[in-house]
Amino acid sequence: MSLSTDQHAELVARARALATGFADKAAHWDQTRDYCWDNVQAMQQAGLMGMTMPQRYGGLGASYLTTVHAIEEIAKACTLSARILVEANMGGISAIMNYGSEQQKQFCAPIVLAGNKPAICIIEPEAGSAATEMTTSARQKGNRYILNGTKHWITGGGVSKLYLVFARVFDEQNQELGIGGFILHRDPDRGIEPRGMTIGPRERTMGLCGMPETLIQFENVEVDPEFAVVPPSGLKRGFADLMNAYNSQRVGAGTIAMGVAAGAVEHAKRYLKERQQFGRPLAEFQGLQWMLADMDVSIHAARLMLHEAARSAEMPGCTFPDKTLAAKAKLFASEQAIKVVNDALQMFGARGYGDKEPLERMYRDVRMFTIGGGTAQVLKTQIAGSLLGMKVPQTRDGYLSGSEEMSPILAAAE
Repeated sequence: MSLSTDQHAELVARARALATGFADKAAHWDQTRDYCWDNVQAMQQAGLMGMTMPQRYGGLGASYLTTVHAIEEIAKACTLSARILVEANMGGISAIMNYGSEQQKQFCAPIVLAGNKPAICIIEPEAGSAATEMTTSARQKGNRYILNGTKHWITGGGVSKLYLVFARVFDEQNQELGIGGFILHRDPDRGIEPRGMTIGPRERTMGLCGMPETLIQFENVEVDPEFAVVPPSGLKRGFADLMNAYNSQRVGAGTIAMGVAAGAVEHAKRYLKERQQFGRPLAEFQGLQWMLADMDVSIHAARLMLHEAARSAEMPGCTFPDKTLAAKAKLFASEQAIKVVNDALQMFGARGYGDKEPLERMYRDVRMFTIGGGTAQVLKTQIAGSLLGMKVPQTRDGYLSGSEEMSPILAAAE
């Protein structure tokens, strides 16, 4: 059941109110590289964590469109908090809530609602955009799966309690069955640590510094079959189904980028009115006025594309946003956001280059959104394939037009 217009407005207003406080500490999380647990608790208490989950599991049943509105408000103030909000409502948790068993939903929902975002484990050291080239394996052995492999750039590694790990599945005769997802639960505070699961070194990133990005190794980790996420289409085609859940994540990532850009425009408007040069406010210089107008137009266009993609999930027969609309929206929003934030920083001159203003942090944060969640180049290839009506894998084997074989490019999830 979708939220009413009043409920939608109330939820977005809650997010906006939280963002006011988040803005004051955004620099703190960036400088200390600490995870923003205070903000997470505030979002959890406001009902934002897990808000897309159905009401019968404790969520609000919020649509992706409502969620996008809330994410934008948070992103204007704190990119880190917005990223957590996306992953607590889209992507991995969407896959579990739509394709998981009833037991899996009942198990995972309370963890997310309590304020813990899941981590989705797809990328490997040698398998980035070509996600189907992963080597992590899950081999059946009696009444268990044995998980082995290495995942890299896992967002939230070490702080997340739920991990959706993608692996190649083999039966006891060593026949490959396809790619499936496996839910692992890790909560060191309660003494819950899957034996053989090791959180590796944390990458030192350019932006979003409070979010751990880690290596995770799995060495003979035993997984109960009850925690294997297998879509109705089965393992052979199941990975494509599971990756459809990532369309929502892409809409969320694009929304963060757009929200950061919108926040940058607000800072620029303030500064243009406050700062005086040559005896008058910067706001009176036509060159800067035109820059500001171009920035606002870009944000407006990105917002419309993201809202269209989010609404597509509500069409009859749809569960997630349309793949191509999500790709277009994320591509445009992320590329435009970099330009908008860069132009806003330029308006501040040397002051924007320093850390007394938030623009240099916002620029570092927004830069990752043309990389994570499918690079700009991967998304362009996907969009071109949709326009041409053909699959366009980037393998040396050449194009497989009309083939039923899944293209690695469509499974990209950097």
